Amino acid sequence: MSLKKRIMMMLICCLAWGSIAASSLSESSEAEPDSVIRIQVEEYRPWYKQLVDNGFHINDPGIRYPRFARFCVNVYNWGDRTFNSYNPEYVEGTGKNWKALVRSFNRMETYALFFEDDQRMNIRSDIYPDFGIHLCFMAVSIGYTFKPNSLLGHAKNNRENLDFSFTCALFAANISYSSYNGGSVITRMGDYEGGRHIQYHFDGITQKSLTGNLYYFFNHKKYSQAAAYCFSKYQLKSAGSWIAGISFSHQNIHMNFESLPDEMVEHLPDLSRQYTFRYTDYDILGGYAYNWVLKPRRWLINVTFLPSIGFKRSKEITEDNRETMFSMNVMGRLAGVYNHRSLFASLEVNSNAFVNFARNYTFINSFIALSFNVGVRF
Repeated sequence: MSLKKRIMMMLICCLAWGSIAASSLSESSEAEPDSVIRIQVEEYRPWYKQLVDNGFHINDPGIRYPRFARFCVNVYNWGDRTFNSYNPEYVEGTGKNWKALVRSFNRMETYALFFEDDQRMNIRSDIYPDFGIHLCFMAVSIGYTFKPNSLLGHAKNNRENLDFSFTCALFAANISYSSYNGGSVITRMGDYEGGRHIQYHFDGITQKSLTGNLYYFFNHKKYSQAAAYCFSKYQLKSAGSWIAGISFSHQNIHMNFESLPDEMVEHLPDLSRQYTFRYTDYDILGGYAYNWVLKPRRWLINVTFLPSIGFKRSKEITEDNRETMFSMNVMGRLAGVYNHRSLFASLEVNSNAFVNFARNYTFINSFIALSFNVGVRF
């Protein structure tokens, strides 16, 4: 090929490559405005809509928070790192922020007076179930609870239960209020019927109770109370922890036996027709809790035992004429939890017992609560 032909071929190739490059540049410049528009739309879309679209993953780097919302997220992340961090070999998060669950809650009050000569009186409340539906997001929960027995005509027992709880890796806190009026059963009345077990319906008890406690988990890196009672963590290996904290309890209980028949009143151990207990306990509590993880790691069993001691301050002069007394109370919890992917179910038992030492008798009032929970995380 001659030199002239070679030069012509090179010019043709250069023109072809130039045409392709120009075409590519033109297409790129034509696409650029659409790309800019998409970026601007994403940037100015409200942050809360971005949060909804990504499933409420608050730490998604694509969310453009305003200043105050970003401050709140930073505060939450600081608190989570400080108060809710675990050893990942023992505890891990569920990866879900939402929970929906249904709960069956059953509570019973008990009262016992122990007198001299092995005489005692035992009373228990009727058992009335509550049924609730709850929706939870992180530490916030809303729900509705109704009383099925009220729909069946069992309205004589007037009662209220309010409860607030908070649990993290380091500590747990709880405040609970309950009121109760009527609907009880006397199961023993001194030596009436030879001191045997009886069943006598009794409406002469009114009670109001306010309790609270705050306690710290010493082995908080390996033990998770939330795995057993909040369903927000998974306990991977069995672990336990010593516990220490403080508690208070205000009790206002009145028993009126005026309505009892004469043949029963004669067997009241100290022939008193009315008893009033109104006092507040201030205690130091301590105990131990343990999580058993059963293979496969879907099953978890928790046992928590928390006795407490302190002093009891009467709000008014009681039958024993003492305003300040020694206080000793006991709190216990038991739970069994089953996890299967996003689903969970649990059976939980809670019990509190309050002891009152008087001159002529010892009075113990307590409650036992049984709840069954079924829910899903998402």
